[in-house]
Amino acid sequence: MNYLIHFIQFAGFFGYIVLFLIIFFESFPPTFFLPGDSLLFVTGFLASQGYFNMSLLVGTLFLASIFGYMFSYAMGEKLRSFILRSNDKYWFKIKHLHYTEDFYKKYGDKTIIIGRFVPIVRSFSPTLAGAVEMSYKKFIRDTIIGGFLWTGGLTSIGFYLSNIIPNADKLLTPIVLAIIFVSLLPAIIEYIHKWKK
Repeated sequence: MNYLIHFIQFAGFFGYIVLFLIIFFESFPPTFFLPGDSLLFVTGFLASQGYFNMSLLVGTLFLASIFGYMFSYAMGEKLRSFILRSNDKYWFKIKHLHYTEDFYKKYGDKTIIIGRFVPIVRSFSPTLAGAVEMSYKKFIRDTIIGGFLWTGGLTSIGFYLSNIIPNADKLLTPIVLAIIFVSLLPAIIEYIHKWKK
């Protein structure tokens, strides 16, 4: 964690801009590997130590999550046009698009809101929402709800746990690993369930 603290001290106010960009770009499929859950928790923890202003931090992360999803949705609209013009030349075919449309009609709200807490799903769901032309009004509503719960929730957990747990800084790495494991757990369970079938 020391390297992150040194970076924050070096970056100053620009540290907020860096965090904004990380969360913003994590909303796109090509950059799904960027940290999300762990970054929110760690920055919340650092806010409790005075390295960030908590209100400004949550506001920055929340706006990044909203704008990232909006741009990802727009990218999905372009993807739809590309798929329809491709005449099934590529892996993602028109039948896949129709399957995804049916899925979003049934589970679109859950995918956008709850998907915020699942790595990879978080990066692909807004793009697919745009590809299947999910109602933009509904998409924005779910994006705001999910973004608020995700950024505000995980950042607050990091902030308050550091004040509750003695020597929390020494337990930061295992806590972050536990968060990553828990966030991946739904995908692991689903994979095992399909593998058994």
